[in-house]
Amino acid sequence: MTNNYRSAEEIRTSLREAVDYLRSMGVGEPEVGVILGSGLNTYGEEIENRREAGSSDPVSIAYRDIPGFRDVSVSGHNGRLIYAEISGRKVVLLAGRYHFYEGHSMEDVVFPARVLIALGIKRLIITNASGAINESFRAGSLMAISDHINLMGTNPLIGPNLEELGPRFPDMTNVYTRDLRAKLIDEARGIGVSLNEGVYAGLTGPSFETPAEIRFLRTIGADCVGMSSVPEAIVASHAGLEVIGISFLSNMAAGITGNAITSDEVNEAGEKITDTFARVVDLAINL
Repeated sequence: MTNNYRSAEEIRTSLREAVDYLRSMGVGEPEVGVILGSGLNTYGEEIENRREAGSSDPVSIAYRDIPGFRDVSVSGHNGRLIYAEISGRKVVLLAGRYHFYEGHSMEDVVFPARVLIALGIKRLIITNASGAINESFRAGSLMAISDHINLMGTNPLIGPNLEELGPRFPDMTNVYTRDLRAKLIDEARGIGVSLNEGVYAGLTGPSFETPAEIRFLRTIGADCVGMSSVPEAIVASHAGLEVIGISFLSNMAAGITGNAITSDEVNEAGEKITDTFARVVDLAINL
């Protein structure tokens, strides 16, 4: 039986080429990585234009110029890697992500996150736009992810294991770092932002879920649903990183309000929460 998985050495070579290129472009030793989800790229644009006293200017690089990266094709994703100092911490942001539903292999979906790991980050902040399943939540609010349910039908760790990144059979008991999540919720409350807390269900998409699927997801313990984040969270946990997940609840999930759901709605909702989202991500970076 044959498969299409690359060898461990091929993956190592691709990671090394990407890291070497980024180093040559001025990307130093980042401490924190941030993945920006659908409709949330305004934060990346703000960081590109932000100038902090005593800090070097941000470095912004198009995905298409980075070895091993692909350009993004989904509305609401800019496709740029940004390296900057935020409140004295060196941070690298991925403004846009690849989705499994675009036809990318799972290996390609998580490649940018693995490049951040190879650059040396110790913490990964994963953001997304999602549909709220928990009817006590409201559209337009934020949720700290406490756990996830992988319903994508595959796993990014299938294929050869890179032992330098993590063990063959990693534990997934505490993917989203508990103490950091509690601290984030507490500090957000201190600036007047109430964060929900709950379980994220990851499906492949690209169709939005049916009302029957939402009832099923609620039954098995999901509080929101989206089409991303789980693969990156798995590889980050595999590598032993601190992980913080933040979901922007852009809409109520199918069947709750009776309204149709569109990607334009998701992106437009993201624009309305720009300031609050930026403040929460800043908090997560500096915990």
